[in-house]
Amino acid sequence: MSTQHICKLNQVNKSYPLQDDIQHIFLDLTQDLPLNGITVLLGKSGCGKTTLLRLIAGLEQPDSGEITFLKNSTAYQPKIGMVFQESRLFPWMSVAENIFVSRETFSPEEAIPYLELVGLDARDLHSKPDALSGGMAHRVAIARALAFEPDILLMDEPFAALDYFTRMSLQQKILEIQKKTGTAIIFVTHHVDEALLLADRILVLDKGKAPMPLDISAAQPRHLEDAALVEYKKKILDLLL
Repeated sequence: MSTQHICKLNQVNKSYPLQDDIQHIFLDLTQDLPLNGITVLLGKSGCGKTTLLRLIAGLEQPDSGEITFLKNSTAYQPKIGMVFQESRLFPWMSVAENIFVSRETFSPEEAIPYLELVGLDARDLHSKPDALSGGMAHRVAIARALAFEPDILLMDEPFAALDYFTRMSLQQKILEIQKKTGTAIIFVTHHVDEALLLADRILVLDKGKAPMPLDISAAQPRHLEDAALVEYKKKILDLLL
């Protein structure tokens, strides 16, 4: 019997104060998120995607309700890595130093397996961030999160600022990483096509409505013109428009 990992959201409430009002992001949100493969949080700007990711990461706390992690129905605390929209590399550190920023001691060569996972190699070990392209910097940020050896990797629109071709390359790399490492990935995007290319399941968020989970059964590699993906896209757009 395989191990079942679940992030359980139970009556989660989250709001932020405005000047003369309160902005309610989640009201009694109850949802089970299976932690295997790639789960995509999809929705329009302002629907709460990043807020939900930060709540799962523990970077913010709900106003009320509970977020628990279960392994075969037993509560546990997973190791969580996070990749943000910006690479957030320290400019005075080398690539290897950025990858092992949470360690006190390390050998730069220990970073090579993580670089190879993201499509870089030993030649990049001693480079500084200002010598990297945007795509390379994002690859290093992903390698840094993987070096933490997380149970769950959270990714908050990590490719939003990248050009089309770099974005496509990194989407493929994420699929390869998940397959090689088995790490559960929760990925935020507002691009429907990106969600369809990556997700094993999509949680469609629409402000003020209950999230709608969709399991995407299409095999990899996927092509957006495939009939199954066209149908999924129609269903998502019907939910959001």
